[in-house]
Amino acid sequence: MHLRHTAVAAVAAVASLALLFATPCPAAAAEGEFRYTYYDDFGNRANGTLVDPASRVCHTLREVADPDTTEPAFAPQNLTGSTVTMFTGPDCDGEYYSLRPGGRASDRLELRSAVFS
Repeated sequence: MHLRHTAVAAVAAVASLALLFATPCPAAAAEGEFRYTYYDDFGNRANGTLVDPASRVCHTLREVADPDTTEPAFAPQNLTGSTVTMFTGPDCDGEYYSLRPGGRASDRLELRSAVFS
């Protein structure tokens, strides 16, 4: 009888550990805002923002995702606590530039996607 209780306790402990390691950890985020400017469908300047973007994940800016139909975004402002690497193409493709936390770039820096450290 004592052996059966010990075996049940051991199985329960192993199951608890399996659940602990199977639970996904929350993704880290670059806390703060990443701002950029783009031209809307009517040709007017508009502002876009990513709030607390996930780190180490490619963020294609939805407003400028299609190079065939939209102009790239420009004038990024990195108001997060992480370095951002911006790409000229969607899906973090093309030429790239980095911007430190708190950094801003001119209208000449064009982007369509970004990844945060």
